[in-house]
Amino acid sequence: MPTSIFINVPIRDLAASMAYYKALGFDHNPQFTDETAASIVISDTIYLMVLTHEKFKQFSPLPIPDPKEQTQALYALSRESREAVDEIADAGIAAGGTEIRDPQDHGFMYVRAVADIDGHVWEYVYMDMSQFPSA
Repeated sequence: MPTSIFINVPIRDLAASMAYYKALGFDHNPQFTDETAASIVISDTIYLMVLTHEKFKQFSPLPIPDPKEQTQALYALSRESREAVDEIADAGIAAGGTEIRDPQDHGFMYVRAVADIDGHVWEYVYMDMSQFPSA
């Protein structure tokens, strides 16, 4: 198995979270999905585990912060073009997400940040390293 990443986030409504990520073009793996959790397949090596609060508490004894009030983390996901960044960010907003700041254009890097329906922030990024400033 190649090195993979599994991002685990607490969510309030499993069905709503699954619908949100499906609207972004991601499917779920039914093998790792039940009434308390779903495995959202982002790529062959990236998986998002959306876990109900009760399920999440089985993995961490710490309190679950409210991601709409406190930043837990920023999850950056690269896209193949600026248009692809706009496409996924717009899909997230249309599905109930919230753009948390204006798009950022750094010349070589274009970023949009969208909070999902639970407040988890996803940064969609396109980088053109041929435009990276040389020293």
